Amino acid sequence: MSVTGHTRSADRSDPAQGPQKAASIRDVAQAAGVSHQTVSRVINGHPNVREETRRRVREAIDALGFRRNATAFALASGVTRSVTVLTSNTLLHGYATTLQGLEEASRAEGYTLGVRLLTPEDDLDRTIASAADAGGGLVVIGFDRLGAAALARVPAHVPCAAVVEAPAPGDKPGRPAVWADDREAARTATEHLLALGHETVHYVAIPASTNARRSAGPRAEGWRQALESAGVTAPEPAGKGWDAPSGYEAGRRLAQDPDVTAILCGNDDLALGVLRALHHAGRRVPEDVSVIGFDDAPHSAFLTPSLTTVRMDFQGLGRTAFGLLRTQLDTDAERTPPVLAEPSLIVRESSGRRRA
Repeated sequence: MSVTGHTRSADRSDPAQGPQKAASIRDVAQAAGVSHQTVSRVINGHPNVREETRRRVREAIDALGFRRNATAFALASGVTRSVTVLTSNTLLHGYATTLQGLEEASRAEGYTLGVRLLTPEDDLDRTIASAADAGGGLVVIGFDRLGAAALARVPAHVPCAAVVEAPAPGDKPGRPAVWADDREAARTATEHLLALGHETVHYVAIPASTNARRSAGPRAEGWRQALESAGVTAPEPAGKGWDAPSGYEAGRRLAQDPDVTAILCGNDDLALGVLRALHHAGRRVPEDVSVIGFDDAPHSAFLTPSLTTVRMDFQGLGRTAFGLLRTQLDTDAERTPPVLAEPSLIVRESSGRRRA
């Protein structure tokens, strides 16, 4: 598990002068020629403000791009504090369990948690602005292209933390973030299959998040590194999605090749589809083909055969991400070291020695 607290500069900043400071309520008051108490009354919809004064304040707010610090307002007013999560998926195991960890941690600290589901049709800037206006701060789940794109567009003055896929060696996200070393976990799973006597390991991939310098995600990289270290040329990865139907289509193609004896899948949903495709093709698991999944979703232990998989601490990722955000929202918050279980290979029935 890795955590970074680095924060990037604002996109609109002048490199020579550093990040652009967000406008304060006193800046608005000065521009409108009123007291900051009057600005506060306008923001909160107080009726005892003249219409002309209200108009000047609103014009100043628009001109300066002012946004109320909802966290400071909540602390001062006693209103429940809140956090908004930006994610493109709430159903897949990794996303759902990360959300569970976020909810548990936020509730324990007296915060409410909202979820904003991202879609490809969204105007990301508008969506992010609306989520930020809801108060508190943002947590972005950046496992995929849409989540990574949203994270890159969060303004620097908005409190934000993220859960991301493992970055390339030497890189780190532009905002405070946490990730698990699934690159090394995939390498370990591949080495396990090679140690069982399989000459090579095929990979059914999940889509990578956006990074122009990488053609695959960290799990694919770990798989490839293990094969290269063993002197094996990596076969072309299969798969184009996240779910069981995508795994089934990839599994149908792999099942047609009698030389395929070991398959690593980018998540357990893909593995579920692969297992079904192998069954329909008459290929036995693990007698003819060994299969390993990723994430240790609840159903993986109850398949027939039970699925060998990599266990990931998604709840821990969610809890740690909330901790990274809370230190931005509350400077008095205690900074406790993150506690996150490292990925581990859970060996079950679906993997076995290669048979002649």
